[in-house]
Amino acid sequence: MAKTYKELDVYKVSFDLFIRVHRFSFRLPKHETYELGSQIRRSADSINSNIVEGYGRKQYKNDFIRFLIYSHSSNDETINHLKKIEQLYPDLAEDAQQLIEEYDSLGKRINKFIEYVKNKWITPDNP
Repeated sequence: MAKTYKELDVYKVSFDLFIRVHRFSFRLPKHETYELGSQIRRSADSINSNIVEGYGRKQYKNDFIRFLIYSHSSNDETINHLKKIEQLYPDLAEDAQQLIEEYDSLGKRINKFIEYVKNKWITPDNP
């Protein structure tokens, strides 16, 4: 079991992707900075932040799972925003597609981690 959320693979990947999406969002046209740009920054941040918050509640297995589900939902939202960017801004389409593929992979990892927590996570009240 990880001693800190920083050791979790899903945390490491989501943090790296958040930094990349944050920087990517500022390549959008200026009028999108506070529209689609803000939305994608917030959804990408939510993936990572919910992993951290859920881990903080790790002794309460159901809370941990709930926050991981929130994280997965935000992952889907981020993919949706990237698909919009891919369609609306052809000059960013290639980079958006690369990020979509990486978020698809992260979504699968989060799902596997949810299953691991459901089936194998040991808490003080559930040894």
